[in-house]
Amino acid sequence: MTGTLVILRHGQSEWNLANLFTGWHDVPLTDKGIAEATESGVTMAEADIRFDTSHTSLQTRAVVTQNLALAAMGQEWLPVARN
Repeated sequence: MTGTLVILRHGQSEWNLANLFTGWHDVPLTDKGIAEATESGVTMAEADIRFDTSHTSLQTRAVVTQNLALAAMGQEWLPVARN
């Protein structure tokens, strides 16, 4: 059995926009980051990528990116692990 690992970075955050290192600070996505997250889901759906599970950190920017990407893929129901 083979699988595919997809690593998706969060969309642009408020601190990315300000050229600040985010680290563990929990900052929201910008409007551009929201669009990037949604577009990443569209791109993956167009590539016929389907997931069995999804993992993300607890940071808001990562969780929102994951939610938007999965919604764009029609996989909102997917089991999610947050670590």
